[in-house]
Amino acid sequence: MISRIMEALQLKHFRLKTKLIITYILLTVIPMAILGYITYYQNTKAIEEEVGEYVPRLLKQANKNIENEINELGNLPNLIYNSSDVMAILRTNPYAERSSLLEDQFTIESFLSRTYLGSNNNNILGAFLLSKNRSFISTRVSYEGFNFSDHTFPYGEAHDLGGDTKILLPSQANLSFEGNPPYMLLVKDIVDLDNRKNLGTLFLAVKLTFIEEILEDLDEEEKATMWLMDSQGQIIYHPDQNKIGSYFEEVHDYPLFNGSFRTNNDQDRTLISINQSEKQEWILVHSIPITYLTERTDVVKTVAIIIFIILMIFTTIISIGVAWSVTKPINILGKIMKDVERGNLDVEIPIHSKDEVGVLATSFQSMIRRIRELIKKNYHIELRQKDAELYALQSQINPHFMYNTLETIGAAIEDGESDLVVDMVAILGRMLRYSLSNKDKIVPITKEILHIEDYLTLQKFRFEERISFQIHQNKEQKGYLTPKFILQPIIENSIKYGMQKRKSLHLDIEVIHKEDSSILFVIKDNGPGIETNKLYELNQLLKKNPFINRDSGFGITNVHARIVMMYGSEYGITIESKVDEGTAVTIRIPQKIKMQENGE
Repeated sequence: MISRIMEALQLKHFRLKTKLIITYILLTVIPMAILGYITYYQNTKAIEEEVGEYVPRLLKQANKNIENEINELGNLPNLIYNSSDVMAILRTNPYAERSSLLEDQFTIESFLSRTYLGSNNNNILGAFLLSKNRSFISTRVSYEGFNFSDHTFPYGEAHDLGGDTKILLPSQANLSFEGNPPYMLLVKDIVDLDNRKNLGTLFLAVKLTFIEEILEDLDEEEKATMWLMDSQGQIIYHPDQNKIGSYFEEVHDYPLFNGSFRTNNDQDRTLISINQSEKQEWILVHSIPITYLTERTDVVKTVAIIIFIILMIFTTIISIGVAWSVTKPINILGKIMKDVERGNLDVEIPIHSKDEVGVLATSFQSMIRRIRELIKKNYHIELRQKDAELYALQSQINPHFMYNTLETIGAAIEDGESDLVVDMVAILGRMLRYSLSNKDKIVPITKEILHIEDYLTLQKFRFEERISFQIHQNKEQKGYLTPKFILQPIIENSIKYGMQKRKSLHLDIEVIHKEDSSILFVIKDNGPGIETNKLYELNQLLKKNPFINRDSGFGITNVHARIVMMYGSEYGITIESKVDEGTAVTIRIPQKIKMQENGE
């Protein structure tokens, strides 16, 4: 997965240090940031849900408390029935005499003041009793606007309130008191219990202090705002008195009237909780900014962000240090590799750690040492091969052989054997051409056999009956290749040592194709043979180092060295010999055909 992400981001072209740092960011910083954001989001959401479920329950209880308080206030107008004097005045017709009217007015207003404006009813601002074109008014403070001339509440009119206590807002009554305290009017008909006739209407102006006190018990949060409004959006109570009586137009946009929801304004997100009373259908609203709800969470978030930044800086420094500690030895190793690439093998790697890079450095150092050793070894092998080729060339143009051959030709000329001279010169010329064509180190077996046949023919011209030879050829050898001049040095040794102790020497040369894909050249002679100790030393010399002690059997060791250097230690020369019975020298080379060799 990570490799795919890196490939998608094309990180394969970046430096290893950059890759390690980016990998650290992908595996730690980003997941930690995402985890922190998810945690903060879930905590904020949980707080919103908890508050959204808890506040409506409080609002419902507050609405019940408000309704209970209004129900208790609604019973206040019934106190008028306890005064027989007041009821008697209300039952009588309007007075013609002003003195009687003033007396009745004093009686009723004293009752209103005593009953409704006493110390037990501090929330009542005033009582207004309208009956049969008469008004009886008692107020705690001065008032304005309760004007009866516009017949808003005509005297003696039956309002048909059905015995219930109705509530009027200030905007409906056009009434204001000194100091503009928020209030509401409780309106109730006064009915004669005997004949069920309407005797008048009582208006009680009640301050909304009781609503404020109820809401203050709930509104413990300084940032929260609570207000009360009717179903049309007219505000009954608001902490800002200037808004009382105004209309809250957004009420029609609220998705529900019982529950909580969040506004969609991202700049000032607010959690609004609503509950609507069952009886009055008043709507109690609680509004609080979400940022205030999540204030503590935001503090934790801020602290977490600070800690996260500190940890990120700290861990980034550590990751950079780790990346540097990993990439520094790699960079050192890379520079050393470039030096080696330019041919400088005399380098030392100053990396001694036990990690993977240290193991790689150790292996590379070992490889460089091995390369130096192989170069030195191959250099010496190359020198030895050149040395062997030099000796082989010297063997090809052996001055003694040339001198003896020319001396034989000269004797034949003196004897007048012109045909023999022509043959000998032609053979010698062919041998010289073969010897001097050094561009080919590997030649067809047929050419090597022809060269040996020419060589032995010239030797037979010289020694006549003392030497004889036989070469076994077959069609299988045609097309196969062999290193040049591997037979002549062997045969020279046989003639050299054989002619010293034998009157006649016979050489038998055979080419054998083996099933293990090798070719054997077997040279046998009937010479004096080799002593056992000498034969053992010679074979050991061939196994160990064929260039040592060239004075003994130089031709054989030279040929063996060339074959080993060309094909490997499984090929070369083996010698079998018995004293007075002769010697057999076997040369083993791999089967190489002309087409394959040229391909190489």
